[in-house]
Amino acid sequence: MTLTYQSSDGSYLPTGATVSDAGVNFSIFSRHATGAELLLYEAAGSPEPFQIISLNPKTNRSFFFWHVFVEALPLGTHYTWRMFGPGDTASTGRRFNAKKELIDPWAKAVTDVFWNRHRASDPDDESRSSYRAVVAKSDYFWANERACKRGLEGAVIYELHVGGFTRHPSAGVGHPGTFAGLIDKVPYLQELGITHVELLPVMAFDEQCVPDIVMAKGLKNYWGYNTHSFFSPHPGYCINPELGSNAHEFKDLVKALHDAGIGVILDVVFNHTAEGGYDGPTINFKGFINEIFYHLDPHNRNYYRDYTGCGNTVNCNHPLVTQFIVHCLEYWVEEMHVDGFRFDLASVFTRGEDGTPLANPPLPWRIEFSHALNEVPMIAEAWDASGLYDVGSFPGLRWAEWNGRYRDVIRRFVRGDPGLIGQAASCIAGSSDLYADEGRLPLHSINFISCHDGFTLHDLVSYNGKHNEANGEDNRDGCDNNLSWNCGAEGETDNEEVLTLRRRQAKNLMSILLLSQGVPMLLSGDEVLHTQRGNNNAYCQDNELSWFDWSLVEKNRDMLRFVRELIALRRRHPNLNRREFLSGEQVGGRGLPDITWHGYRLDEPLWFDFSAQYLAYTLAGQAEDEEDLYVILNMSERTVEALLPEIPGRLWHLALDTSRTEPDDIMPRNRQKAHENSSYRISGRTVAVFEARG
Repeated sequence: MTLTYQSSDGSYLPTGATVSDAGVNFSIFSRHATGAELLLYEAAGSPEPFQIISLNPKTNRSFFFWHVFVEALPLGTHYTWRMFGPGDTASTGRRFNAKKELIDPWAKAVTDVFWNRHRASDPDDESRSSYRAVVAKSDYFWANERACKRGLEGAVIYELHVGGFTRHPSAGVGHPGTFAGLIDKVPYLQELGITHVELLPVMAFDEQCVPDIVMAKGLKNYWGYNTHSFFSPHPGYCINPELGSNAHEFKDLVKALHDAGIGVILDVVFNHTAEGGYDGPTINFKGFINEIFYHLDPHNRNYYRDYTGCGNTVNCNHPLVTQFIVHCLEYWVEEMHVDGFRFDLASVFTRGEDGTPLANPPLPWRIEFSHALNEVPMIAEAWDASGLYDVGSFPGLRWAEWNGRYRDVIRRFVRGDPGLIGQAASCIAGSSDLYADEGRLPLHSINFISCHDGFTLHDLVSYNGKHNEANGEDNRDGCDNNLSWNCGAEGETDNEEVLTLRRRQAKNLMSILLLSQGVPMLLSGDEVLHTQRGNNNAYCQDNELSWFDWSLVEKNRDMLRFVRELIALRRRHPNLNRREFLSGEQVGGRGLPDITWHGYRLDEPLWFDFSAQYLAYTLAGQAEDEEDLYVILNMSERTVEALLPEIPGRLWHLALDTSRTEPDDIMPRNRQKAHENSSYRISGRTVAVFEARG
C-alpha cells in the first residue's frame, strides 16, 4: 500500500524537482494561474496517482512561482502538474485547462509510457495521456574524466544521430539506438580522427509529432527537432528511463567521448516546441505560460505566429524565456559537461516580442556574456523559415555559423558549373567576405557539404531530384534545389563508368571540405557512402533508410580509408587551420605569401573567365619547418598540364589524387615520392594535393 507523504510550503528556488535528504522540493512558474495541483505516481505505468497535493495560493505561491516540499518522497516517483486559471485565450493568450496534466518544464528525467499526442491535442479529453517527470538525483562520479579543449580551433565535426548510429542490425551493440550503444562505437569515431561529435537533438522530444498522413504509414518523428523537455535527455535513447536514469546514461556517453579526446556539441531547438500551433497538444508551456512563452497573433491570441514552419515560435527575447534558455544551456555545460551547441533556426533569436528583427537582440548577447558559457562554442543555423538570413551577423567571438553559402557554392563548383572561381576561392579561404568584418575569424564559418537535412554525400552524386515517396506526402516535402548531379544515371545503376565518376566526385567534395579554411563538418555515414535512396527529408524514417549500415565499413573501406587519411592530412597541416584570414602577405621567415592563387598559368587565377572550372593555389607553411601545400582543383572535363610552383630548397610530393584508385588516391608521408617534374598531368574532375618539404 502506497504511503501518503506529508508536505509543507517549500521554496520557489530552484525550479523543477530538487532532491535533498529530507525530501523533494517542487517549483514551477505560472504567472496567471489561480490554483495548482501536484500529482504523484508510483511508476511510469501507474494508471492513477497515489497522491494529489493541492497547493494553497497563500502559502505555496511566491511572486508567480508555485512550490511545495514533499517529505521523504522516494527517488523514482513520477509526477505531473495540473494548473487552474482563466481560459480567455483569444483576448489574453492564457490557455489554462485543468483537464490536462502537464510536465514540469525543468524536469531532469521524463517518460512517455502514457503519451498520446492525438488525445493531448483534444482540449476536452480528460485521459492521463501526458508525459511524466521522474524524481531523480543529479549526482554522478566523473572519476578522471579527460577534459576536452574548448573552442573550435583545429576542429573536425561529425554530425550524427544517436539512435540511428547503432539501430541497424549490423551495429552489433548490446543496446541498439541508445546512449550506451553509441559508447560501443567510440573507438570507430576515434580512429576516424574527428575531434567533435555534433549530436542531433537529444533533449526529450515527441516521436509522434508528424502529419497524420505520415503517422498513418507507421512512421514517426526520427530527427527530434520538436523538443518538449529541455533539461531531460530523450527517454528513447535510454535503457532505463522509467528509473530516472536519463542524465546518468547521457553522462556515461559524454565521459566515454571525452576520455577518447572527442568533444560533444548538442544540436538544440529553442525556436519552437513540440506543442505546435492552435490544434497542437498541451504538454507544458501552453498550460503554464502560453501568453509569455510563444509569439501569439495579436488579433486572435488563440493562434500562434509561425516563423519556424512548425506551428509555433518561442518568444526568445522575453526576459523570462531568455533566462530559461540561458539557464538550460548553463545546466548542460556545468552539469552534463557538454562542449558546445548548434542552434536550429537561430535567426528566431533576433526577433523581438512583436516578431520584428532587433538590431541588438538580448538572447544572443546574454549567451555571449554568460560566464558559465565562457569559451563554449555556439553555432547558429543563421536563418529561419520566414525569410531571415543572418549568416555573418551573429555577435561576438563565440558565435560561429553554419555556412549555407559554402555548401551551395562548392556543390555547384564540383558538379561543373562554370564562372564560380572567385566564389569558390572565397569559400575555400574561409569566407572573409562574410566574417572578416567585426573582427571575426575563419573558425566562425562551419563548412559543410551535406548534413542531416538534404541529400547524403552518396545521393548528392547519384540523384538529380529528390525521391521522398516513402514519407507519404507524394514527394511534396523536402527541398527541390539540391544542386546535385547524378553523373549520368538517376539512382542505382550497374554502369561502371558512372559509378567510378560518382566515387571520384564524392572524394572531390570531401577533399575540398577538408582543405578549406574554417571548421569542417561531416555527416555521419558519408565516409562509407551511406545512401537514403534519394530521400532528402528523412525526418520520419526511423528505419534502415536512415540508420548507419555498418556493413558499409567493409564494403566501402576504400572510401573510409580515404576520409581517415584526409582528416589526418588536415590535422597535420596547421596552414589548413589558420586563425587569421589569408591575405597574400608574407608569413614565416622564407618570404612566401600565405596564399598564392593560380590558373592554368602560375600566379594568374581565372577570376574573370566566366567559363573557367579550374583553380589552384599554394599555401605556405607558417613556420620555417612547416610544409607548404599545392592544391589543384580541376572541375572541368579535360586533362590539364598543371605547372608546379618552385619552392627553394624543397621538393613537391604527391599526397592526393582523386582520379587514382586505392591506395594511390591518398598517401601518407611514408608512401610519398618526390615529384621531379615541373608540372603534373591532372585528369578532369579531379582534386590533387602536393606537400613540399626538403
